[in-house]
Amino acid sequence: MTTEPFLETDLLGEPWVARRLPVTVSEDAPGADHAVLVHQRQAMPAPGQGPRHTRAVLYLHGRNDYFFQTWLADALAGAGYEFYALDLRACGRSGVGYRSPHDVRDLRVYDEEITEAARIIREEHGHTVLVLNGHSTGGLQAALWAGDHPGAVEAVTLNSPWLDLQAGGLMRSYGSAFVDLLSRRDPDRIVVSDPLAQGVPGWAGDGDEPADWAFGATLGDVSDDLYGRTLHRRWGGEWDWDLSLKPTPSFPVRAGFMAAVRRAHRDVHHGLGIEVPVLLCCSTASATGAAGEGLTPQEALRQDLVLDVSQMVARAPFLGSDVTVRQIPGGVHDLVLSPEPARSDYLSALTGWLATRVG
Repeated sequence: MTTEPFLETDLLGEPWVARRLPVTVSEDAPGADHAVLVHQRQAMPAPGQGPRHTRAVLYLHGRNDYFFQTWLADALAGAGYEFYALDLRACGRSGVGYRSPHDVRDLRVYDEEITEAARIIREEHGHTVLVLNGHSTGGLQAALWAGDHPGAVEAVTLNSPWLDLQAGGLMRSYGSAFVDLLSRRDPDRIVVSDPLAQGVPGWAGDGDEPADWAFGATLGDVSDDLYGRTLHRRWGGEWDWDLSLKPTPSFPVRAGFMAAVRRAHRDVHHGLGIEVPVLLCCSTASATGAAGEGLTPQEALRQDLVLDVSQMVARAPFLGSDVTVRQIPGGVHDLVLSPEPARSDYLSALTGWLATRVG
């Protein structure tokens, strides 16, 4: 007898439901024992029936993030794709009560839940086409997984993926070596309070040593997070996400996590060999770290304040042999949070590319 999976109404409300996915507890994410798969209730076919869409998208969130962007799902549904989102272990819905949300020591620890989500989508729900969609750190994660699992998906779509460290070459090498050494001695050490929303403090130039205060930093004030302040409704922005799941400033980054990200960046640099078509979308402009100081809210809402888009474009050829880059004028870091018309431009670029390359 087949047991029906337990689905509970998601925090987004009906028709969104959440399914807990047990995972093997690992020393790379101590104590984390589950992930959460989110989809609409109607995505699970009735007995004896097929799915309402044969094609599906699996979304992976960024760091200090969770799935709440239902308008992304709406756009993909309109293009004929069922939408699934995975809150990875220790992250978002799965990180409630966790000792240090989003803190893992190896990004490949997430392979288990991504693989299980893909199995559910294909085997239990009957989708014959699967596209992986990832944002920021989730974009890095999606690229790694696709490279490690040839044939598992039909395409990969990336929204401002974190493919390199936004710093000079010397700091990307010697600074990374320092963090790697620190991670072996003290993986829980906070190395920077918010490396994405502010750039990496003390990692800004080729000739500088990491600033002493960057190691052992603590959470700052919301005034330090221009990205969050320009977007969230509490400070006059357009969006109203749950600040307990996506706080501003972000959850602090620890040495073990940063070392894991840098290992993944080296994998990208060596070439991932993704065998399916890849779409990489990002803004046309960046203003990370000190470059973002003094921007007006209007200026901040027209560029990526988190990552360097030139690095994304430069790293795109390392992902695979069939990579399309589309830059969105006026886009912010999470392109689906961009003000109009950039938001619609991104969604059109995504769905148009899928129609051309996947069907």
